[in-house]
Amino acid sequence: MSTSVPEAGEEYTYERTFTVAEVREFGELSGDQQAIHTEPNEDGELVVQGLLTASLPTKIGGDLSYLARRMELEFVRPVYTGDRITCTLRNESVNEGDDRYEIESSVVCTNDDGKIVLEGEIAGLIWKE
Repeated sequence: MSTSVPEAGEEYTYERTFTVAEVREFGELSGDQQAIHTEPNEDGELVVQGLLTASLPTKIGGDLSYLARRMELEFVRPVYTGDRITCTLRNESVNEGDDRYEIESSVVCTNDDGKIVLEGEIAGLIWKE
């Protein structure tokens, strides 16, 4: 359970670089074995699965005990193994209820070149203790 009261305007950031081994393992777990995820390009990189990239905002949500009810994500451009991706989740609105906080958030993930690779909106809740 979350120990702090969520507020509109709060931002949370998480950075991650995916490896070839992680892309291969996720492919085994998910069944997403397209050639772009299994056959390296001329630079030895694989394209990271979209849902593996989407694990960045879910990592932030897990840290906050944020239970997502709706996620609308747009995968803007590919993420490659070795790219450092920075994900920022921002609470756009927080409505307090008797036993929970209802939250609407935006999420933006960018690569080291500052280009957006994933963006979207998440709606969910954090239970009060």
